[in-house]
Amino acid sequence: MITMDDIVREGNPALSKKTEDVPLPPSDEDIQLLNDMLTFLKNSQDEETAEQYNLRPGVGLAAPQLGLNKRMCAVHFEDAKEKLYSYGLINPKVVSHSVEQAYLTDGEGCLSVDRDVEGYVPRSARVTVKAIGTDGKELKLRLRGYPAIVVQHEIDHLHGIMFYDHINTENPFATPNNARPID
Repeated sequence: MITMDDIVREGNPALSKKTEDVPLPPSDEDIQLLNDMLTFLKNSQDEETAEQYNLRPGVGLAAPQLGLNKRMCAVHFEDAKEKLYSYGLINPKVVSHSVEQAYLTDGEGCLSVDRDVEGYVPRSARVTVKAIGTDGKELKLRLRGYPAIVVQHEIDHLHGIMFYDHINTENPFATPNNARPID
């Protein structure tokens, strides 16, 4: 079972490296790792389990956050309409994105960052992502708003980019150009 002790924190070199593609078809070991990452996210969102194992709630987790140089991540959350997004993604790629941007009014957080980082993180309001799923088949996700932001955050980890790298250093709460707020 993955716990907070397995998650590397900011400053760890694994978080600033571009990851390597996972060989296809994915190995049983890689599929198991993705399923373990999804289980962590589910456990972290369950109050009793999170308290029992001292887990911080998370909606996404990328392999570099476990110190692994693998192009894979997992997301598990519901959007405002209670639609469930639960995916293990191997070699995900943003294949198209909107010019319009969006940002979370409360900012973003990260399981690898043990501090509050204030500021708006501009991201594409809509993205299309292609990846290989846990079943070994290609997935194509068209995402907008909060789901698009979550997946972009995780894909950034695969490029060695942290969410705060996007924040305007001179004015963290400057409204990004052509951007809409997401509550």
